[in-house]
Amino acid sequence: MEKQEAELIFIPFPVTGHLLATIELVKLILSHDPRRIHTTTILQWGLPFLPQSDSDASLKSLAKSDSRIRIVTLPELQDPPPMEFFLKAPEAYILEFVKKMVPSVRGAVSTILSSSRVSGIVLDMFCVPLMDVGNEFQLPSYIFLTCNAGFLSLVKHIPERHRRVKSGFDRSSGEEENLVPGFVASVPTKVLPLGLLTSESYDTWVEMTGRFHEAKGILVNSSPCIETNAFGYFDRIPVNEYPPVYPVGPILCFNDRPVLDPLERDRVMTWLDEQPELSVVFLCFGSLRSLAATQIQEIAQALEIVGCRFLWSIRTEYPSPSEILPDGFMNRVSGLGLVCGWAPQVEILAHKAIGGFLSHCGWNSILESLRFGVPLATWPMYAEQQLNAFTMVKELGLAVEMRLDYVLADGEIVKADEIARAVRSLMEGEDVPRRKLKEIAEAAKEAVMEGGSSFVAIDRFIDRLISDMDHSNSEE
Repeated sequence: MEKQEAELIFIPFPVTGHLLATIELVKLILSHDPRRIHTTTILQWGLPFLPQSDSDASLKSLAKSDSRIRIVTLPELQDPPPMEFFLKAPEAYILEFVKKMVPSVRGAVSTILSSSRVSGIVLDMFCVPLMDVGNEFQLPSYIFLTCNAGFLSLVKHIPERHRRVKSGFDRSSGEEENLVPGFVASVPTKVLPLGLLTSESYDTWVEMTGRFHEAKGILVNSSPCIETNAFGYFDRIPVNEYPPVYPVGPILCFNDRPVLDPLERDRVMTWLDEQPELSVVFLCFGSLRSLAATQIQEIAQALEIVGCRFLWSIRTEYPSPSEILPDGFMNRVSGLGLVCGWAPQVEILAHKAIGGFLSHCGWNSILESLRFGVPLATWPMYAEQQLNAFTMVKELGLAVEMRLDYVLADGEIVKADEIARAVRSLMEGEDVPRRKLKEIAEAAKEAVMEGGSSFVAIDRFIDRLISDMDHSNSEE
């Protein structure tokens, strides 16, 4: 039989941030050396409680734009875990859900193998149970970590610590310091992912992170120019003790993110074009959670206190953000600010008018701010965002601290005076590391160019894939 080009199978986690980063990685790999990795298949799946509109639009756009990329939609799970389980322990729910997907993933992989020469499977961290499918078909499994190298340091530390301590972290001792290899600063318990601090989810984290060492390699959406110490730590680990780590970032979605509202996009960008350079603070807190109306009113009051130009993206269940803003707010800030719903974040952060970013510290958002040298103030909300905020402020010295350990689910309302101080410090403070950010922005740009760290890492990853596949074929 004639030798076929190699194919990769990707199984991403179906939330917008994870999926968009995976799509960009797919395109990078295919453009890197199409003679060696010729096609990819993305297995699409969903969770009952997550909206699929954004991800569906991205995948459809991707499939239309490149015939080398196939989208295979897995059948809907007929017996998902009960939603009460998710509300009590989200990570445990997700891991159990993924385990129930094994039969449908097995069927999809078997079908692909009947017509393709597959070189490996690339899994999101939440999909590590699906390494069992790779093992069944003798396919190497790799993990694509959409978080940073500091987070990977914690991932490696958790099962090692558990073997010694045999118990979880105590949230009540939030100031307790943890020595995590890969971090220069000691990491306080209060900034660890919330799942590690709840008994219902802790065992799931131990199980999930305990399987990372089984992967053939771990691709990380970051760069040594950003996280020198964390990547240096993994470089020093012998290859027989932990999988090789490939710094393939920063991966950004520049052009292909679907424009959900073209009129809103044009309104936002036209307004920005009219503002002076570095004069606007951008406020945006991600796409998964909505802020309480009371909190939105405190932010509005803070912006009035500061009196600087602002662009504010409000994701809310209300039909219009204006419905929950204080009476007369838009009239009082007329000429100074713009409030929108959906916002083209990458395009906004690249704009010369943006001088600061008040962010929930999702890793994609941090990478976008770093890529364009935009100073950031930290307001983490959920997931690993508290650790990201700590990394940016204490470990790397690249952000202004508003909060490091805020948890949206706790229901605390941050008052206007505190928000105003953070915005004023971000836009007017002398200690904002603008020069250092400008240097990192240039280094991040070079990382993804030919010869840069990301380019070289992808090359090494493809070399490993092809070498393992050729070795496997020679033994048959």
